[in-house]
Amino acid sequence: GRHDPCVGLRATPIVEAMLAIVLMDHYLRHRGQNADVKSPTPVITAPP
Repeated sequence: GRHDPCVGLRATPIVEAMLAIVLMDHYLRHRGQNADVKSPTPVITAPP
C-alpha cells in the first residue's frame, strides 16, 4: 500500500519496463530512418 517503506521492490519492474520502452523506441526510430531505406537511384558516372 501507500505505507510500504520498501520502494525498491516496486521500482525495479517499473525501471525495467521504462528501459524496454526506450530501447524499442530507439530501435524503431533507427529502423524507420535508416535500415529499411531502398533507394532506386542510379549511380551517376562522369562522361567519357
